[in-house]
Amino acid sequence: GLLFIGLLYVFCIVCQWIWGWPDKPGYMKYLEATNPRIFRLSITTLDLLKYLKYVRLYYQLTSWYNSEENLKHFKKGLVFGRRGNKLDLYFPPKSSSSEDTPTPLVVFVYGGAWSSGSRSIYCLLAWQMAKKLNATVVCLDYSTYPKGNVVAMLQDVADCLIWAQENGLQFNFDKDKVVLIGHSAGAHLCALTTLFLADGREELVMESEKQQQLITLSIRGVILSGVYDIMDHYQHEKTRGVEFVSAMHKAMTGVENFPLYSPLPPFALIHGVEDVVVPLESSSKLSEVLASRSAKVSLHLLPGVNHTDIATDLMLPNRR
Repeated sequence: GLLFIGLLYVFCIVCQWIWGWPDKPGYMKYLEATNPRIFRLSITTLDLLKYLKYVRLYYQLTSWYNSEENLKHFKKGLVFGRRGNKLDLYFPPKSSSSEDTPTPLVVFVYGGAWSSGSRSIYCLLAWQMAKKLNATVVCLDYSTYPKGNVVAMLQDVADCLIWAQENGLQFNFDKDKVVLIGHSAGAHLCALTTLFLADGREELVMESEKQQQLITLSIRGVILSGVYDIMDHYQHEKTRGVEFVSAMHKAMTGVENFPLYSPLPPFALIHGVEDVVVPLESSSKLSEVLASRSAKVSLHLLPGVNHTDIATDLMLPNRR
């Protein structure tokens, strides 16, 4: 029994040594690292064994990606952006669309806990999307941690969209019909890039306001499956004992920046009970929809307040 527990401690220390120690001063980081989380971390690591079932698929996609015969389906390693990252461009089957008609563009952003991943791993997914959606598909690499933090990653996604604006004619896709698809950390980057563009955030470097507007208008849809509230996900990581070996808090440049890089902000909905102009159901339904999407939402119903009171009362120094 003691030997087993000792092995768990050794395993935990090795993981922390490789991926990083807790953000604590001096010896406190070692005490934090060898907390009872060692059991949770060990269970989480053992859970990774289930991914062994994908070994065969890995060899299949590696073979497909490296086959000279399949180069007719896509262009490999096109350089884009200010950091010299690369993307692969997948074409729809020629028989499914007119060569004169530009196809929609799908930009796929993979996940990997903001610290790993490669465009080559998703070649079969991108090719299937190109066939099924009759679309041109981009799969890009981006500056994962420690090469870049979250702002660098967002800039890479934005740079890919700039590349799309500049190369639609050459590759026969419609630069004004772009759909972003992201998985896990990639979904977070898609959502946040879209919001930063729409907001005109200075974190994203654009050549001009016009360029930023054109890119924003070109995004016709965002399909997501991933992380949206960074603090909530950090708490989830704690339950698994991986919050310090995960690169998430480092990629977000610290816990204090979690709210800034959470694309789904908390919502506070306020509605007067006596409002007959806009019914109470308007806010209650939105509250339900947001809650169903795992958003933090609070609904405040103000008794005796009508549609106008909710604004005019705020104008008075002695407001209720």
